[in-house]
Order: sequence, then structure tokens, then C-alpha cells
Amino acid sequence: MLVWEWIETVLRSNPELAIFLALAVGYWIGGIKLGSFSLGAVTGTLLAGVLIGQIGIEISPQIKSIFFIMFLFAVGFGVGPQFVRGIANDGLPQAIFAVVVSLLCLFSVYFAAVVSGYGPGLAAGLLAGTQTISASIGLATDAIGRSGLSPEEVQQQLDLIPVAYAVTYLFGTVGTGWIIAFVGPKLLRINLQEECKRYEKEMSAGAPDDGLHSAWNKYIIRAYELKTPGLIAGKTVAEAEATVDERLFLENLRRDGQIIPFDENTVLQLGDVVAVSGKHETLVEWSNRAIEVADAELLNIPVESVDVYVTSKHANNKTLIEIAEKSMARGVYVTRIRRGSMGVDIPVYAQTQVHRGDIISVTGTKKHLDHIVEQFGYVDRPTSVTNMVLVGFGIVLGGIIGAISVPVHGIPITLSTSGGALIAGLIIGWLRSFVPKIGSVPSATQWFMNSVGLNIFIAVVGITAGPTFIAGLKQVGFEIFFWGLFATSVPMLLAPLIGKYIFRFDPAINLGCCGGARTSTASVAMVADVAKSNVPMLGYTVPYAVSNTLLTLWGMFIVLML
Repeated sequence: MLVWEWIETVLRSNPELAIFLALAVGYWIGGIKLGSFSLGAVTGTLLAGVLIGQIGIEISPQIKSIFFIMFLFAVGFGVGPQFVRGIANDGLPQAIFAVVVSLLCLFSVYFAAVVSGYGPGLAAGLLAGTQTISASIGLATDAIGRSGLSPEEVQQQLDLIPVAYAVTYLFGTVGTGWIIAFVGPKLLRINLQEECKRYEKEMSAGAPDDGLHSAWNKYIIRAYELKTPGLIAGKTVAEAEATVDERLFLENLRRDGQIIPFDENTVLQLGDVVAVSGKHETLVEWSNRAIEVADAELLNIPVESVDVYVTSKHANNKTLIEIAEKSMARGVYVTRIRRGSMGVDIPVYAQTQVHRGDIISVTGTKKHLDHIVEQFGYVDRPTSVTNMVLVGFGIVLGGIIGAISVPVHGIPITLSTSGGALIAGLIIGWLRSFVPKIGSVPSATQWFMNSVGLNIFIAVVGITAGPTFIAGLKQVGFEIFFWGLFATSVPMLLAPLIGKYIFRFDPAINLGCCGGARTSTASVAMVADVAKSNVPMLGYTVPYAVSNTLLTLWGMFIVLML
């Protein structure tokens, strides 16, 4: 008992230790899986914080403000390219759909709060839990603090937020995934697997019979000596490559015993030995014009793989089959496409479009890779260095703009410094997809700012609310759980039908759009598992980027509405 009392004293005297204890326990609890379900780090950290907070620990509110504003900047930075593309380009229908679904989520919570008589604290917690948007708690906290309530009333409302969140989060997570993955296909009256197979076939239009992947990467390299005048000797490299219909490339050239540099305008001569890459049957046809020889040095052509961050208009909104036909793509093949802040894997089909901000894994010889990198963007090489000048000034400038207050009926309306940081992150993330030299924020740093930044905020919320949590739970009763069912289910039952009858989304991607509009990665993963295909992910990224921003801002709006 004396040991426990000593630990309590240490935690009260050193609240930073309580925060790290909540993080450790929270990530551990959140990582425990029951089948395919887990609470997640945020809920685990909240529950750990509430438990630790029972002993009464005072923590400066500035701590959670610092980490929350860092978190929101990282969120905006990560989704910026998809957010702007969705609003400005051909992702506009998906962006508007995300706005509609986000508004449904907001008004479902508002309806529940008004009918049940909940104040802004319970409404904010209900929004965060039912829509699993923990980030909205921070903006709701700021809005309640500026609402004109007395300090005692403000604290009372703030203490109710984690209560409502904890009670409604479980079904918010599980229910969303179940509705979209299992009820969604029935609402749409479709066989999801068959629809995805049909979509895959359509997306492969224009590819060779043995598949796009084969057309890009099943190459061999052979060496040939040019001994017959008028066939290949006497032609430029470009003309020699064009003597057959399929993709074929000259990779190396030996002249007078020396390997020499060349370009597409180099004229080939009798006696030259060339290394040529292409499909086997293509090389068989081309070899009728030359004599195959053994030249180990000439054929020693290093092949490497790199990740290319796409920034160029030459690739933006182009399909892979269109890019494959351009000279800039000669000698390389695509193995993977990742999109958005979550790094969602996009299926690689002939008709798959490439967007600015995508990270494309390509393989080929260094010469060809250098060319495509020069044309498409830059190599996204792993780095551990973060441009803190960019992060620091971005947060400050966004925060200053967000701090501007406009009085409406005596109530100061403001984005708050947190909302300003979110907007700044969106703008800077979008700009970086054009001008990567403005600075790098590595994926590891983004993970830290996103995950740890948010969870330190949540840990402080839980620890601070700990002493009043049980009393608050008794006050709201079990009724709020049923309102949670309502606020989670209504938007997700309507979303697939809206996508089908109003926006006319393809059935294969409709449910992916729904999951993105609810920022529920887990639900889309469940849809992909049911579909036995990654196709639904094509509808995920734009709605996710838009809704992730709006649902976070709704934390402020729900308080103002009440």
C-alpha cells in the first residue's frame, strides 16, 4: 500500500510521467485484437488516461494545445494534394459526396443532441465517438472555452466530452464497418465481388492479353552485333527501336571495343555491338536484323527500383497506358501506386489514373529511371530529416490567421489557432505536390505528429476528466449509447444510396467512397476483404481528404449550433 501511495505522489508531482504512462498503456490496450477488431490507440489512451486520472492529477492545458496544433498541421499536410484535387479537378463529384455525408453526420448528431437535451459537451463527445473523429474534440474544446459560459460551466461541459466519446466510440467503429461492408451491398443490390471483377476488366482495357504488368516488366536483355548494312546499321537509335511494333530499347552501345554514351539521335554503325531490352518475342523479331553475341560487360546493366513522388503535369490525370506510350516512360515499369496520407495502395491497371502527390514505385535501368524522374517529379528517398522551418512557420502563420475573431451577435467566431494550423497544413501539403523543394516532412515524422500528437492530447483530456468521469457516466446514463447507434447508422445507411442514385458512382467504388467520407479506413479494409479486391480503394482517398477536414471542423460547429 505504501508503494502505491508513493507512486500516486510521484505521478501527481510529475504529471509528465502520467502522460507517458497513459500513452504506454493506451497503445498496448489499443493494439489488442479480438478477431479483426481492436479499440485503437486513441480509445485505449483515453481509457488509460481516465483510469490514471482517478487519483487527481493537474496538467497544464498548454500541453494538449501544443500537441493538438501539431497534430492538425500534420493532418492537413498529409491530405492536402487529394483535398485540393477533389475540389478543383475530376474528383469533384467525390468531394461533393464527402461534403454531403459529412453534413449528414453533423446533423444526425445535432438532431440527437436537441431531442435528448444534451449540451455542447455531450454533443461534442457524441460527434467524436459516433463518427470516430477524435480530432474534433480539440476544436470543440476551444469553442466551449470561447462560448461565454462561466469557468465552472466550461469545465463541466469539457468533463462530459470524454464520457460521451467513450460510450459511443465502440459502435462508431464496429458499426460503421459492418454497415458498409455487409449491409451496403444489400442496399445497393449488388454482388460486390462480381462488380469488382467487372471493374478490373474495364480498367485493364488497352493492356496486352497477358496483362499490363507483363507488358511493362517481363523484359530480357540481349547483345547483338550489327553486320548487315541497311537494316539497323545506318539508322539512329530512335529509328532502330521503331523497327518493331512492341516496346524495345537500346540499353548499351559498344563501338571500336569501347562502351560509349549515346542518345536517340546517335547513328548506329557497322560493327557496333548493342544491348537491347524487350519482350522475348520482340527480340526474336528484331534479331533477324542482327547477330546475337555474348558480351557480359555490355549486358552488365544495373537495374534499380525507386519511389517517385509525382509533381508533374505530364503525369497528372494520365492513365498508365497513356504514360506507357510516351517516350519519357521508356525502359521502366510500375510496380506499386500509393495515394493519400494513409498511403493507400491503388490497383495497377491500364486505365488507372496517376495524380499529383501519388508515390509510384518504378523499376528499370538508372538511365531510364533518371529520365522519368526528371519528367514526373522527384525520387522519394527515405530520410529522417524534417524541415522544421517549414513546420514551425506553417503552424505559426496558420495559427495567426486562425486567431482572427469575427463577432456574430456578440459571440466571437473564429477558426482558432488549431483550425488555422489545419488549413495551413492543407495549403502547404498541396503546394509541396508542385514544389517539393519547399521542404520534407518524412512519413515517420508525420506518423509521430499524427498519432503521438493526437494521443498526448487525448491522454491529457482523459487524465483531467478522470475524477468526474464516473459521475458524468451516471449523469448521462445508458441512453447516450442508443443515440450513438442512431448517429452512426443513419449517415452510413443513406450514404450508399446517395452514391448510387444521386452521384451515380460505379458500384465497385461506391462503398469505398462511403468509407472515405466517414474517414473509416477499417471499414474500407473490410469492404476490400468482402470484395476480394482492392478496387474499392479507388473511391477512398478524395472523400477521406475532404471529410477528414470537415468532420474535424464540425467539433467547433456543433458547439456553435447548440
